[in-house]
Amino acid sequence: MRHSPNTLSAKPPAPLPTVALVVDGVGVDWHARTLSNAFAALGARAVLVRLPLCGFTTQSPFGLNIAGFGDRLPDAVMVRSMSGGTFQAVTLRLGILHALRAIGIMVWNDARAIERCVDKSMTSFLLASAGIPTPATWATELPEAARAIARREVARGPLVLKPLFGSQGRGLRLIQTEADIPEPDIVSGVYYLQRYVAVERDGFRDFRVLVSQGRVIAAMMRHALHWITNVKRGGKAVAFVADGEIRELAVRAAAAVGAEFAGVDIIYGIDGRPTVLEVNSMPAWSGLQKVSQVSIASILAGDLVAALNARARREAMG
Repeated sequence: MRHSPNTLSAKPPAPLPTVALVVDGVGVDWHARTLSNAFAALGARAVLVRLPLCGFTTQSPFGLNIAGFGDRLPDAVMVRSMSGGTFQAVTLRLGILHALRAIGIMVWNDARAIERCVDKSMTSFLLASAGIPTPATWATELPEAARAIARREVARGPLVLKPLFGSQGRGLRLIQTEADIPEPDIVSGVYYLQRYVAVERDGFRDFRVLVSQGRVIAAMMRHALHWITNVKRGGKAVAFVADGEIRELAVRAAAAVGAEFAGVDIIYGIDGRPTVLEVNSMPAWSGLQKVSQVSIASILAGDLVAALNARARREAMG
């Protein structure tokens, strides 16, 4: 049978890029579904991966076993969320992400950025070192040191005691006197204290700014009657267009922790100037999406696929 020239010259289609989408738990949440659909719309395939099911195996060609990939590796990894666990379990899971990056797999966000953001004291250190406005911060394991800090600092205003590892406004305490410092077992043996900078003006407000690849892609104001404004704690998400100063701060904060994408929390203090409270390397955005005109999942997926394509072009050029 004779073949047409077009048939003879046709090349097999390039395989679809596969993205390991790291998720938490056993169900498929809204974020995982929207990201999977966004990758599919771009011609990529997302495979849901749970790090507790992965591991090291030095007898394999890559030294890793990534659940759902058999003897292959993903083209890229996007970490949507990570399961909690013992110190050893979390160390192993982060080690897998470190190893993937070490063998050349694109990982967003990589283990370094996750470690820097999960540990709020390191986030504060990196923000301050980069000259980014952030509340005065102290971290110590010693209860007597924490009480001394409170005794010295509350004369200038309250402090906020936060879990070193924590999110969504859980476990926050207002420290107004030395007596408010709890026993070590209440704070898992670590006291992370920040200057309280919230200002009550018809309730309390702060801002969540989502950054991807060095630019702001969405933002919202959170408004609550209580000083803890997280949406999960009853805060109301309000549409907000970030101005130049907030945009610059958010981009700089994401860069300071080495995050490809991040949720940056910003608040205006009594002096009327914005300051960065936290940087989240695994931000949720369901509340933000409700007040945003853009598809956040589509932008995040598009940025990762674009980075993969750019890498492929560089490698093709030698």
